Amino acid sequence: MAEHLTDPNKAVDYLIEHSRKYAQAKADRVHLEHFRKSKKALLMNECTDKAVTAREQYAYSHPDYIALLEGLREAVRVEETLRWRLTAAQLRVEVWRSENANNRRQEGATR
Repeated sequence: MAEHLTDPNKAVDYLIEHSRKYAQAKADRVHLEHFRKSKKALLMNECTDKAVTAREQYAYSHPDYIALLEGLREAVRVEETLRWRLTAAQLRVEVWRSENANNRRQEGATR
């Protein structure tokens, strides 16, 4: 297991160090989700066909739109990886707290 997940002090350091990365990853993902709508509209405007469904089909099948979706997939992957690593670090701190509380309780019972 990674050291930052076994030592509670390192787990807290990990949370502090990686919280900005997570925030940036989330910002990137949200931006791409909103930009996807703008990109679709821009691509639909490029299409010379008058029918809305044809313009929409053009936009959805355009290489730029497909590339944007790939970028969105990667952004979600990065965000979720960071989110679960941060969650694991938080849980490690909680486990440490519980272990210490149990140890204190046992020490009090043996006195």
